[in-house]
Amino acid sequence: MFDLVILGAGESGTGAALLAKAKGMSVFVSDKGSIAPNYRKELEAADILFEENGHSDELILSATEVVKSPGIPESNLLVAKIKAKGIPVMDELEFASRFTRAKFIGITGSNGKTTTTLLCHHLMQACGFSVGLAGNVGKSLARQVITDNFDWYVVEISSFQLDGMHEFQSDIAILTNITPDHLDRYDYKFENYIQSKFRIIKNLTPAQFFITSGENPVVLDEINKYAAMPNMIQAGLSEEKSTKLFFDGSKLNFKIGTLGELQIPANALPISGTHNLMNSMMAVTAVLLAGGTPDKILAGLETFQNAPHRCEAVTTIAGVQFVNDSKATNVDSVKYAFSAYQKPIVWIAGGVDKGNDYAELDAPVSEKVKAIICLGRENAKLKSHFSKMVPVILETTSVTELVELAMSQSEKGDTVLLSPACASFDLFRNYEDRGNQFKAAVLEMEKKMSNQTTTIK
Repeated sequence: MFDLVILGAGESGTGAALLAKAKGMSVFVSDKGSIAPNYRKELEAADILFEENGHSDELILSATEVVKSPGIPESNLLVAKIKAKGIPVMDELEFASRFTRAKFIGITGSNGKTTTTLLCHHLMQACGFSVGLAGNVGKSLARQVITDNFDWYVVEISSFQLDGMHEFQSDIAILTNITPDHLDRYDYKFENYIQSKFRIIKNLTPAQFFITSGENPVVLDEINKYAAMPNMIQAGLSEEKSTKLFFDGSKLNFKIGTLGELQIPANALPISGTHNLMNSMMAVTAVLLAGGTPDKILAGLETFQNAPHRCEAVTTIAGVQFVNDSKATNVDSVKYAFSAYQKPIVWIAGGVDKGNDYAELDAPVSEKVKAIICLGRENAKLKSHFSKMVPVILETTSVTELVELAMSQSEKGDTVLLSPACASFDLFRNYEDRGNQFKAAVLEMEKKMSNQTTTIK
């Protein structure tokens, strides 16, 4: 019998195994696939028993508790067996939180959670806090809790992680928004996904804080179902939507009780787009609630750099701007990207559809998009929906050909926007791989055209 069995030996699983070992627990790690060499080496060095390329049900079902990788769905047959036997199943974040007295800023949402998390962490550092970064970004929380050197952790939490969290408690919780996403993991029922996201406030006490949108209709509708809420602060793009956090057309305004008032000019923000006004308001508010000071927050804004694959400018070739927004794996993310760029746009879309309703993009596509290039194995849904509003729709499974097609459809002043609205797993390992291959192909095209110009001269 093992105190803990861990399914999946990626960053979170390996971190959980190392923490369990450090706490004197008997632990066994099982991965259906092959374990990456760096993680295998860590498990061997810590003398942790593991298996790969398959599961031994008998050993797994001997566990007192199980930590499951968020990538393994609740519908998995082995997970069903574990639960049928009454063995508790949890996420790595849930497990790790048992072993720290640090405070948490927990951040979730369909869109903007990574940007908000990274900005929040950066501003906490700028304000002098001892703060770690964990969850969907940074090192696993469990790995960091082994030494537990931080007073705060800023944690990005996906819906899959929230599904495995039962006692975890954020001191400050942020829910950026909710739009349809990952419906393939939730029986194609939007309500199931909404309930998953709202687990972020499940264990909040009246002394803790909940920061969310005052404009997202899904969030607002769900809030109305609760008889009581924790200390809630809502952000809006107008004062009518929120009297505490709002954008007045030029400045972000913060009016938070005893914390007083603060204004930040929008042009002082290091990230662009209306969606990032909301992300910035939420991140700044969390840091203010944690005890950060306005002067240090303003200084921190000047040095922030967002993560790649989020409206990331790659380069400009012959007057054509290339933008990598590979992280945009749902319709709402693409809508935000369209709002940040002017027409005309050559839009690169496609991949694994997650139950998208493309009608939400009809207005910006009709107004701004001159051509669509589908990057994926199955493009029928995209082509069918947009064929009557976009004159040119092409398709490819080659990133090199993709960039060539984009150049052929563009002219000076255009924007080529990779913002797929779909998952990447048909052609790529993940959205990072998709974005990196796109950037490499664009830069290779730039080099090729530069060499041609030099030869002509």
